[in-house]
Amino acid sequence: MAQLLSRAVLIVVCTVAGYVLNHQLELIQPPAVGLIGGFGLALFVLLIETVLKKFSLKQIMGGTIGLVLGLAMAFLISYPLGRFLESVPLAVSVYVITACMFGYMGVTLGSGKVGEFRLGGRGWLGHSEAAREKGVGDKLLDTSALIDGRIADVVEAGFADGRLLVPRFVLAELQAVADSADSIKRQRGRRGLEVLNRLKSLPQTRLVITEDDGQGPVDQLLVSLARQRGAAIVTVDFNLNQVASLQGVKVLNVNLLAQAVKPVILPGEVFSLQVVKEGKSPGQGVGYLEDGTMVVIENGRRHIGQEVEVEAVSTLQTTAGRMIFTELTSNYRSGPSQARAG
Repeated sequence: MAQLLSRAVLIVVCTVAGYVLNHQLELIQPPAVGLIGGFGLALFVLLIETVLKKFSLKQIMGGTIGLVLGLAMAFLISYPLGRFLESVPLAVSVYVITACMFGYMGVTLGSGKVGEFRLGGRGWLGHSEAAREKGVGDKLLDTSALIDGRIADVVEAGFADGRLLVPRFVLAELQAVADSADSIKRQRGRRGLEVLNRLKSLPQTRLVITEDDGQGPVDQLLVSLARQRGAAIVTVDFNLNQVASLQGVKVLNVNLLAQAVKPVILPGEVFSLQVVKEGKSPGQGVGYLEDGTMVVIENGRRHIGQEVEVEAVSTLQTTAGRMIFTELTSNYRSGPSQARAG
């Protein structure tokens, strides 16, 4: 709302200023030309704003410095040449040509090479070279990662270095979910806000609410912002993971991390668990490990509600997670009565 109001004020001020300037200078053109000129100037400024939003602050600063240096170089080259030219228009033309050439090269090289500039061995964001080599950088938090909540445990355990960035459009989406008329969505949104407050309270966390905003799908805005900032995206959304990866954006999927740290159970290993329901095949039972891994127990149906001892036979990795296929140990193969007697 504030951004829309500021744009409206800019258009009105430029339009009125164009009319007043045209009137004060008593130009030949009718007053309407001043209005149109002022309005056109406002639109040009808004166009520049839209273009600059696509670039990071580092690129804008580097481009500006490069432009100033390029124009200075153009002046140093064209000024001596202009002294030998008797025609003033020709001298001006030489300066304009050299200014365009060196100005363009300055902007291009300045915005492209700004990442190589160092101050005391540190980059623009203050990261040391060692930190850059380790891949430590900013991480953009997706709405799904905040609602999921496990990112707070990961950060608290010290496995997430760098700044955690939450753009305004992600915060707005989270607030909209928390204000939803649907009770389940409302609960999920409030959980996301609670996780955000928890992250903010952690002493080792550098949580930053950025002012980045925009119109359109949040996933698209998040990928675009990650490309501009060179940041990674933290999410549990499979579709966002795929889209971001296709566009060359680094993705940290909390689900993949959770699966990577699950305990490895090898074939032949014996462990105990409770049979909670029957499986798809006749006679099968199903149980779960503490981390949620599904365990299929051959001939375990008759032991539903009991804790049994099983031996791992094989494992299967699926898109939904890892499954472990087991069979009952000798103590449970004869039936419930013998198992209880043992």
